[in-house]
Amino acid sequence: QVQLVESGGGSVQAGGSLRLSCAASGVTISVYTVAWFRQAPGKEREFIASIRWNGGSTYYSDSVKGRFTISRDNAKNTVYLQMNSLKAEDTAVYYCAVPRTSYYYTQSPKAFGSWGQGTQVTVSS
Repeated sequence: QVQLVESGGGSVQAGGSLRLSCAASGVTISVYTVAWFRQAPGKEREFIASIRWNGGSTYYSDSVKGRFTISRDNAKNTVYLQMNSLKAEDTAVYYCAVPRTSYYYTQSPKAFGSWGQGTQVTVSS
């Protein structure tokens, strides 16, 4: 059974930084795309970043490009999201997710079959 556990969320002032972690068990993430999504109150879940199984290709939404960095440590079966220059509009619950199919790249939430429980990020201005 796939389990994803996010950690590293918290409260920070605008301009600050946080690093989120997504630790996986029950799956070897080295053969999967791993993505981060976020959901703010009253809004739909939004794709923000992903990294392919080979670790060489990363993708970001325009809203976080240049501020967030996704990386992976396959030896630790963990994916990270370094978030810098945080803004109030980054406030949301952040989720990591793995698609149903290995060696498959997607950004569509519907294609992701395994999700973590989420970690809250609150940025005060």
